[in-house]
Amino acid sequence: MNNGMKRIVIIGGGFAGLNLVKHLDSRYYDITLIDRNNYHSFPPLFYQVASAGLEPASICFPFRRELRKRHKSRVHFLMETVRTIDTVKRVVTTAMGETPYDILVVAAGTTNNFFNMPDLEKKVYTIKSTPEALRCRNGILALLERAAAAKTSAERRKLLNFVVTGGGPTGVEIAGALGEMKRYVLPREYPTIAQDEMSITLVEGSGRLLGAMSEDASAAARKAVESLMVKVRLGVNVSDYDAKEKTVTLADGTRLEASMVIWTAGIKAMPFRWITADAGEDANPPFIVRGGRLKTNALCEVEGLEDVYALGDIALMEGDAAFPKGHPQLAQVAIQQGRLLAENLNACSGRRPRRIRHFSYKDKGSMATVGRNRAVVDLPKVHFHGFMAWMVWMFIHLISILGMRNRLTVLINWIWAYFNYSTSLRLLIHPSPNPDNNDLRYFN
Repeated sequence: MNNGMKRIVIIGGGFAGLNLVKHLDSRYYDITLIDRNNYHSFPPLFYQVASAGLEPASICFPFRRELRKRHKSRVHFLMETVRTIDTVKRVVTTAMGETPYDILVVAAGTTNNFFNMPDLEKKVYTIKSTPEALRCRNGILALLERAAAAKTSAERRKLLNFVVTGGGPTGVEIAGALGEMKRYVLPREYPTIAQDEMSITLVEGSGRLLGAMSEDASAAARKAVESLMVKVRLGVNVSDYDAKEKTVTLADGTRLEASMVIWTAGIKAMPFRWITADAGEDANPPFIVRGGRLKTNALCEVEGLEDVYALGDIALMEGDAAFPKGHPQLAQVAIQQGRLLAENLNACSGRRPRRIRHFSYKDKGSMATVGRNRAVVDLPKVHFHGFMAWMVWMFIHLISILGMRNRLTVLINWIWAYFNYSTSLRLLIHPSPNPDNNDLRYFN
């Protein structure tokens, strides 16, 4: 029952989707938010979960609590995975059935891109979600525990070869976190493992790390990573990984021993099956462009579709004077687009329609950290690195996390780890499988 109000269905509760929900006027719209998880997470800190620096609950916030806190009593939340989007019938299909819409907003974000090497998906570790970060944490800790029990140095060296692929912010950050474990954690908690028995290699296909940032930031990041005893290989891509032989093959033919490969080399838009009036059920409709992204105009409308919008990383909006080939896939873009679309939809809903605005991205800069006292920051007119950059990085990320309790938890963990180099989070916990009579497969 929507009492005659227009039904807005939002797919994805990330930065874009949640900001849209928070700013929409629920007096005029019947709003349904669909997400595969029942929580909003903070992707910039996935690497800290993966390296046992933070617990998952510190960077995750339940949707239902957030909606209740915002007095969004008319917002419905569904924890489901969208399979098909039918723009003819105006419904989205999940395992539990169909959800009709008048206005559809796709803000589902991205997933891992293995660049036509699908076999890698089952062999490497990824950190694009909280469950993936937890799996990565368990993998790292399991290797450390096995190495601590090994009898010879050769066995320990074979177990502790880590290869990180991708020199973007996530790759640099997880490589730095592993480097800190090698430099500070091993001597304290794994005294039977020598530092030189652990090897970390960061592989990047381009000529420098942090390619989207300034040359100064790139050089500073490489220096910081190498100071943590991480080897850097530039200008070469990973072409294969033999999980049985524990060997990574690079495009130039070089082979690296790797007991664990952490893949951060690329992303692509979350895929859906589309049914449209022009092409029926088409795997490649014309509005899906490079990287699987949905092409939109300056109002965030998907080109060629009526009442369908796309926001955040899944959207590609060309034509902005400062970003003619599309905006970077950053949180700030998603946040600004979510707020703009909410304003525009609200402007059309009341008795006095107001002027709608076109999207223009306000670049607030970018940053990355490589560990304690090490970070790089690119602001529109200022570039700096080192301790002050690290403090700025911590402050910006801290205030961006939802919930005061989460912020305090993260802050306490950071302060404790800074002075003590220790954490109670290095727990190797493998979840038990569900009972046979408890079938939750439709949530996957």
